[in-house]
Amino acid sequence: EVVESGGDLVQAGGSLRLSCAASGFTFEDYYVGWFRQAPGKEREGVSCVDGKDGDRIYSDSVKGRFAASVDGAKKTVYLQMNNLTPDDTAVYYCATSTLPWRRASTLSPSYFGSFGRGTQVTVSS
Repeated sequence: EVVESGGDLVQAGGSLRLSCAASGFTFEDYYVGWFRQAPGKEREGVSCVDGKDGDRIYSDSVKGRFAASVDGAKKTVYLQMNNLTPDDTAVYYCATSTLPWRRASTLSPSYFGSFGRGTQVTVSS
């Protein structure tokens, strides 16, 4: 099980750090993806990080503003979100994948499982 936290209401231009905590396992053998879903829209992949060595990839919509990282114990994955805009408003989820990097790095939700319940991020203008 994974549990997301850190969502909040923030003004445009602000920052938030989301956390994804592993329960009963570590992320060392997984790719960990961050996804978001706004009302009426499909779930969108925004980042994927290799739980073992920290390699990461981002969607074009967040590149340069978001940064994913893994803690030393491999129990928590973070998503630092800077320069937020109202378009970033969504429920954010993390999930894991054991598929090859060439699949996980596409950020397609279909390649990930064990999604958490999500955390709400709301950016006001």
